[in-house]
Amino acid sequence: MLRLRPYKACDAQTITRWLKDEYAFRQWSADRYEKYPITPGDMNAYYDRDKDSGKIWGMTAFDDSGVIGHFTMRFPNENNLGEIRLGFVIVDDQKRGKGYGKEMLSLAVRYAFEILGVDKVSLGVFENNRAAIRCYESCGFQRVSLPEPESYRCMGEVWNCIEMKLAK
Repeated sequence: MLRLRPYKACDAQTITRWLKDEYAFRQWSADRYEKYPITPGDMNAYYDRDKDSGKIWGMTAFDDSGVIGHFTMRFPNENNLGEIRLGFVIVDDQKRGKGYGKEMLSLAVRYAFEILGVDKVSLGVFENNRAAIRCYESCGFQRVSLPEPESYRCMGEVWNCIEMKLAK
């Protein structure tokens, strides 16, 4: 049975080991980190910058075997607390394809709707991350058409994001 709890600094030891190559790392973090690979200290320093703002926080999914997944939650608009945005979504690379991602996201959505009281949950995913797109769609997220897709320079290429939302 998967459960959620707030991210702890010690989780970075496990999470950073799941990022086996730079391609997967960039799919997870875009350009938010300057270098690959990152250390647990890098990950914690990134989160420490905003830890007291209340605008972004990390969550960890775990079961009896240990840490299984991780994601962040944030309010994307200061004046609109009706939306939560998920980011840095990742599942243990040894456990992918077994339903853990879908279960973790279902818990995240339930938390957002029932505990935080938001009306919608959003996220962005790179077009080249087909497995993640399938996972999000299986949880009910739908693609949102934007006039101009959000793009990032990653690994010498331009990667476009797909915007996805799930309404209550």
